[in-house]
Amino acid sequence: MPDSFFSLDLSLLHWLNSSNSLYFDSLVPSLTSGLTWIPLYIALLYLVVKNNETMAQIGMVVGAAVVCIILAGGVDDFIVKPMVGRLRPCNDPAISLQLNLVEGTLEKSFSFFSAHAANTFSLAVFLSLLIRDRLFSVSMVLWALLNSWTRLYLGVHYPSDVLCGLLYGCIVGGIVYLAFYKLFYKFNIKFQYISSQYTASGYAKADIDVVVSTMVLTLAVVILGAFFSLSI
Repeated sequence: MPDSFFSLDLSLLHWLNSSNSLYFDSLVPSLTSGLTWIPLYIALLYLVVKNNETMAQIGMVVGAAVVCIILAGGVDDFIVKPMVGRLRPCNDPAISLQLNLVEGTLEKSFSFFSAHAANTFSLAVFLSLLIRDRLFSVSMVLWALLNSWTRLYLGVHYPSDVLCGLLYGCIVGGIVYLAFYKLFYKFNIKFQYISSQYTASGYAKADIDVVVSTMVLTLAVVILGAFFSLSI
């Protein structure tokens, strides 16, 4: 990597890395954990089940989402990271002493590129193209950006890792949707919904509100939980 690019990468990491805030040091590990977002995943599953008529249709949507994860995070973790072998900043002796690291969040695997960014953006892009609702799309992209930011705050990725993961995830999500679109409408009749209560692809806006509300409530619980953990 050219020295000038690495210097810029490192400078951005210093700017986005932990500021030694006790509150954020308590909050961010929860935000970056996949377990925190289980209610959101359940709400997304509810949205898919509620708005598809047959088990085959539901299976195709869920299967496509799983393919997104495999092609994004799976390819990254099992092929790209071992092949590139870039140390995480928190594990690089020349870099780690310059960072503010949150205790208990160190990770052993390699750094390039961020599987968190790739996974979340692949899902955000695929589901946004599938559901076609502005509020839903904005919410999913903000969720993916939030997850990506946590990796920089914790010092487990460089900004270039997150940026490459973001771009790769978007590409995966788009490709999977195109393949899904061709396959899905090969076996199902295509409808174009024109209604204030449904999106163009037939997803009920009331059910989308459930997903967005779940996301907001989960975030609120985590924010309050971090606050109360410091008060005890």
